Amino acid sequence: MNQPLLSVKDLKTYFPTKKIFFNKERQVIKAVDGINFQVNKGETLGIVGESGCGKSTMGRSILRLIEPTEGSIKFEGKEVTTLNQKDLRKLRSNMQIVFQDPFASLNPKMTVGSILGEALATHQLGQSSKERKEKVKELLGKVGLSPIHIERYPHEFSGGQRQRIGIARAIAVNPALIIADEPVSALDVSVQAQILNLFQDLKETLGLTYIFIAHDLSVVKHVSDRIGVMYLGKIVELSDKKQLFQNPLHPYTQALISAVPTLDPDAKKDRIILSGDVPSPSSPPSGCAFHTRCMYRKNVCENVKPREITVSPGRLVNCHMYDEDYFVEFL
Repeated sequence: MNQPLLSVKDLKTYFPTKKIFFNKERQVIKAVDGINFQVNKGETLGIVGESGCGKSTMGRSILRLIEPTEGSIKFEGKEVTTLNQKDLRKLRSNMQIVFQDPFASLNPKMTVGSILGEALATHQLGQSSKERKEKVKELLGKVGLSPIHIERYPHEFSGGQRQRIGIARAIAVNPALIIADEPVSALDVSVQAQILNLFQDLKETLGLTYIFIAHDLSVVKHVSDRIGVMYLGKIVELSDKKQLFQNPLHPYTQALISAVPTLDPDAKKDRIILSGDVPSPSSPPSGCAFHTRCMYRKNVCENVKPREITVSPGRLVNCHMYDEDYFVEFL
């Protein structure tokens, strides 16, 4: 079996909070709390979950834009967490990110040509400024923009066009992996489909691999091969896209899919309404993190953390209902 392009094991990213007066212990926000997955070359892994579940922190931790607290991140067999800054810079030409806000991620004082040219110069692509300028024009064409836009500034573009520039910057250095961090959530619905199709086209023409982060299941379904569902810093279910939507296993996944609107007026769909709010990552519940909102919870859920269960090849779920040591309690 081929080695995965990216392998993440027991990844944790914690943030200490400010010490409160008279409080001897400093709280820790467990943004990413021990996640495991692999990404194979040429596939798109979708990561979905509510706001604040740790999706973006996970993506930035993989690139070490945020330093992870614990765990292993292997890219093309190299351990990313132990690389020094020099080696990390070299590796980043193979791992890029497209940010959520296409305006905030672009320097408003630089032209499009300068923004894209800077990426080429940083990674020493192109022997001269003239050669880099031609490369920039080529990049603009690949993302559906005209070369005549090369001297324009970010504020002169629409939101969708700015996101195309962000994508062009990501592909400028010929990466193998792109982490797309909610790249369409700030765009109009009419523009979202265009950007999603652009991601698909670039994947086919350039042989890219994606981790596509979103909170909208419909968006993730459109672009992904496999989907990981995150809740409170953990991946609670990881599955092939088709299996996930046809037969969701984890109660949280079931609730998310029940909320996806359908265009079929005759389709009968029972909406699952979750009780309560998402707990704070600074003080997660004991046992299963989802038990405070789960409709199937038992005593074991409140006291014992669920382990990762392989239900079928490539299909994982973190739930006591599928653990042979506890499933009798749910009958």
